[in-house]
Amino acid sequence: MDGTAQTKSVGDTSAGMSRLDLRNERVRSVAQHAPVSVAPDMPLDQALAQMRSGGGDALLILKAGRLAGILTERDVLTRIFGKDVDGTRPVRDFMTPDPHSLDADATLLDAMVAMEGGHYRNLPLVDSAGQVVGMLRQQDLLEYVAEAFPQEILNLPPRPHQTMEA
Repeated sequence: MDGTAQTKSVGDTSAGMSRLDLRNERVRSVAQHAPVSVAPDMPLDQALAQMRSGGGDALLILKAGRLAGILTERDVLTRIFGKDVDGTRPVRDFMTPDPHSLDADATLLDAMVAMEGGHYRNLPLVDSAGQVVGMLRQQDLLEYVAEAFPQEILNLPPRPHQTMEA
């Protein structure tokens, strides 16, 4: 690669995809397939290091491949940051247990509704056997929509409160 950004043409994206197709697209195709995960008994300090190495969005807590909990940025800010916390305690003491998850074969529309309704920024994806197969982030959805409909995104009218920087 020569260092220049690669973009998709309109013919590669929205011309070949309708809004109906977008509603029928499965979350499995958009999500991270190898989310950062740890065991419930891992010390908090080590779990937070894993979370940071994975980008800091969220950390799945798995027990025998099944979702036991999630540790999100919000959890870190409300339960850990600025508090006198013993980093050797297990991450299970700080996680959100039994988080909402989504079937990996759900549609993007299902994911958007779940994320909006539950105010989630991250949704673990599970298969029919209950095994974690991925993690869907809001960012994944936004990137997908922006790539699928570049003309629509670029041609949105400015909002009245927005101003151009000099």
